[in-house]
Amino acid sequence: MTIGKLVFRNITRRRGRLVFTLLGITIGIASFVTFLALGGSLKDEIRREASALGANLVVTPKGSCAYEQVSVLTGDQLPATITMEEVGRIKAIGGLTAVPVVTEKTAIRNRPVPVAGVPAADMKSFKGWEVGSGAYFADGERAIVAGATAAELFKLAPGSIVTVRGQELPVKGILKETGSKDDSTLFIPLALAQELFKTGEKVSFVAVRVADVSRTDEYVEKIKGAANAGVVTDRQMLKSVLGIVGTVNVTLQLIAAVAVLAAAFGIVNTMLTAAYERRREIGIMQAIGARQRDIFAVFLLESGCYGFMGGVLGVVGGLLVSAFAAPLVSQNAFTSFVKGSGSLTLDPKLILGSILFSVAVALAAGLYPAWRAARLTPVEAINHE
Repeated sequence: MTIGKLVFRNITRRRGRLVFTLLGITIGIASFVTFLALGGSLKDEIRREASALGANLVVTPKGSCAYEQVSVLTGDQLPATITMEEVGRIKAIGGLTAVPVVTEKTAIRNRPVPVAGVPAADMKSFKGWEVGSGAYFADGERAIVAGATAAELFKLAPGSIVTVRGQELPVKGILKETGSKDDSTLFIPLALAQELFKTGEKVSFVAVRVADVSRTDEYVEKIKGAANAGVVTDRQMLKSVLGIVGTVNVTLQLIAAVAVLAAAFGIVNTMLTAAYERRREIGIMQAIGARQRDIFAVFLLESGCYGFMGGVLGVVGGLLVSAFAAPLVSQNAFTSFVKGSGSLTLDPKLILGSILFSVAVALAAGLYPAWRAARLTPVEAINHE
């Protein structure tokens, strides 16, 4: 009998033990893969949204923290504290384009949806939007232009009516898909947003694009002098948000690592039990010429097989869970980046790395039981009752 057949027979000898041992390592690896997959999608979405923002600088309420910066990227509701007078002084600075935005929320059929008040012509030019159906609105109109995803989700078309703060507004057009949070947003003229949401002559933030990026620091100082507000560069905002995401991701991975560690102890227990139950078999193997390293190899291979099978099952389970979990965790400003990651993405590095990690953990867990089994003497092994 070859070592491979012997290992297979030993693993499948106790079906119940096999199932429960595999369940332990599968759940641990599935948790690990789920957090890695969601974390990777989150970072990709953050970079994509930062790029889609189209701004070199963002003027935010003074004293705003990273959460407000996340809200800028996701289009989530932000307090309106920057006055139109300050916006005018920012616009007066030469060499930049400034577009003010009011970000609020409304609900359609009891489902929340972001609403952004924007200067119509300026924002269309700033973002490079294209209209997919219907027409674009003008600043003086009381109308809505919907993002592609929002239109699909709520079955909106040109002529549909949406109620915002008690006002029935017609949908004038649907934007072409942009691949950013704009797809899930309803846009209305800036003045109308200020009226409906009672923000007065104030906006939530100002997106700024500079003509000469080498003078970014100079523009930051000029904007701070023109407005009582905070100014953050696109790179600073990206770094800040990614830093928070990284911290959260590491915490989640540590939680998953605890599950993997618990599974490792399950493998240790399984292999120690197997070594005890098979003492007589070990003695017979030694009597017919098996060396200590052969017995050590058999037990270590059994542990590795548990790790490999559990790793494969865990990767499949983790990817499926991350695909189904993504839409469920995208209900707030921080996790809404994951909205685009609901599809199952097969990352070869993630798959191979997770399986290798599972095998490595299982091999490490099997070292002590394999050593215990290998150091048995033929006499005490054969005489075992």
